[in-house]
Amino acid sequence: MRKLKKRVISFAISFLLIASGVYYFGLNYVPKTLYETQVMPADRDEAFYVEKWCSPEFGRREAVLWDMTRVDCLTKDYAIEFDFAKKWAESVGQSLYYAKMTNKLPAVVLILTKWSDMIYVKRIERLNNGIKIFLIKAF
Repeated sequence: MRKLKKRVISFAISFLLIASGVYYFGLNYVPKTLYETQVMPADRDEAFYVEKWCSPEFGRREAVLWDMTRVDCLTKDYAIEFDFAKKWAESVGQSLYYAKMTNKLPAVVLILTKWSDMIYVKRIERLNNGIKIFLIKAF
């Protein structure tokens, strides 16, 4: 009887550990094909990525608004904010503000410096507020 009880407890613990691992992986995994992704050199500052990504044919860099705020890239459809992934919340707030001020759609370009930065992409996705997400892989 004791051996059966130990086996049941062992099975239950193993099952819970595996299930929680699968659940955690599911929360943090974002398939590569969901977002438009570009690969660029690592260890550069944000301005480098803005300059390379937001070409003159695509949009206007550092567009100054009437209240002296600056949109990193203003296109025909989007007000885009660039930031490194760990500053995801700041980029979301700025993008929403710029979109409101310009009557454009909000978008962010997250600069990923390591694979684990994908967790920040998932956080923006969970907001479900229509923000377009572009990715730059810089690792």
